Amino acid sequence: MSIDIRSMGYVRVASTDPEQWRHFATKVLGLAEGRGPHPDHLYFRIDAVSARLVVVPADVDQLACTGWEVADHQALQAAREHLEEAGVAFEEGSGEELDERRVQELVRFEDPFGNVFELFHGITYESRPVVTPYGARFVTGDQGMGHIVVPVDDDVEALRFYSEVLGFRLRDSMSMPGEFVGKEPGSKVWLRFLGVNPRHHSLAFLPMPNPARCVHIMLEVEELDDVGRALERVRKHGAPLSATLGRHMNDEMVSFYVRSPGGFDIEFGTDGLQVDDARWVARESTAVSYWGHDFSGGQ
Repeated sequence: MSIDIRSMGYVRVASTDPEQWRHFATKVLGLAEGRGPHPDHLYFRIDAVSARLVVVPADVDQLACTGWEVADHQALQAAREHLEEAGVAFEEGSGEELDERRVQELVRFEDPFGNVFELFHGITYESRPVVTPYGARFVTGDQGMGHIVVPVDDDVEALRFYSEVLGFRLRDSMSMPGEFVGKEPGSKVWLRFLGVNPRHHSLAFLPMPNPARCVHIMLEVEELDDVGRALERVRKHGAPLSATLGRHMNDEMVSFYVRSPGGFDIEFGTDGLQVDDARWVARESTAVSYWGHDFSGGQ
């Protein structure tokens, strides 16, 4: 028995400069600015859900939490019982937090490495169709908002926790030399890619500390042309390109990476692989990408 997470529902970002985020989200990424209950928070839409990205004024720049959607009250109650059984402390969302996130119930907890997760159900969606600034359509639905890569201290414990406690399913792995992350020469550490729905992975982890509390967040659009147009906007607005256009080996995404005002990257891509768990076999990929993805930003 494990938690039945259906998708990544939302991310909340702490920011010392929300206006910088407003410019980046709308002018570079092409997200639609939405509305929300808190006058000082920024709310961004990519589909019918009222807000997928929320930016909150703070004295740090980092990921605040990731929200994971479950089906309904019964599923969330089963998750509470499962967390208790696994010895994971959690707290209930306050009335104010439920109103601000526009969900019916939520519980919050930390993974063993201090990453904050929220499990929720009953998020609101809008009657007004989303109209993004540059006409891009984002791939969401049963695949959720996208995927996130979080930093961890211990790749073995991370795989145990995310798979046995939270119910993520291993989809792919990649090894890297331990000395890259301060381990002894000759050792090996693992990047693991985990899924909960047809999206190849909704969560991945990198065993390396990170002050932004996030490695990257991926957003997927329907058309390659929308990726190309976004790449042109990155250049136009002088946003820092973290990786050039490329196609990943594991999820086959054609994407680029741009540094966000939060200190972590946004991967912006298209044509991501969808998988069927009944037929999927987890394997180890031998390279990050088939081509491209120069992480020197092409310099």
